[in-house]
This record gives sequence, C-alpha cells and structure tokens, in this order.
Amino acid sequence: MRKIEQQMIKAIMNGKNWANGNTMVSVVKDGMREDAYVYLHGNHIATVVDCLPLELEVNVNTLSEYPTNTTKSRLRALGADVCTRKGITYLDGVAV
Repeated sequence: MRKIEQQMIKAIMNGKNWANGNTMVSVVKDGMREDAYVYLHGNHIATVVDCLPLELEVNVNTLSEYPTNTTKSRLRALGADVCTRKGITYLDGVAV
C-alpha cells in the first residue's frame, strides 16, 4: 500500500478532513453518523459510511468513467474488490 493511501485511511479512521496531492478525504458528521467522502483529482470515487467499521460505497459512475490504475489502487486500499481484465473493469466480479 502506498504512503498516500495509508495517510488516507488514517484520516478516515480519525474522522479528519485531509488532502495530499491528488487525493482528498472530506468527513461529514451528522449526529452520531460520520461519513468520509474520498476524492481523486476532484472526482468522488467512494464514500466510507459511518467510518467505523469501514463500510464502503464505490461511486460506480466515476469508476467506469475513470478506471485508472490510481483510482483502482485507492479503492483497493479501502477494501474494494476492483480489477481490470481484458480492458474491462470489474467491481466485486461485476463489469462496470
């Protein structure tokens, strides 16, 4: 896992807003609920729902539009099962 991904996860776990290079975490607190929105180059790629424990919602629209190695790496660091085979990107074994 890359250092920037470790920092991203640490920010999510600590419930802190964070940005470094092309990656940003925005934490929104609503009562007892705390969600972390993860952005890459300003594009929303995922939401970590209720930060602890990690429950991940991948933004499939962004993934299908920008299936870059960096996007997939950030999502994998968050626990998503994402890969590309023969030019097709898959999330949890389903083509996006």
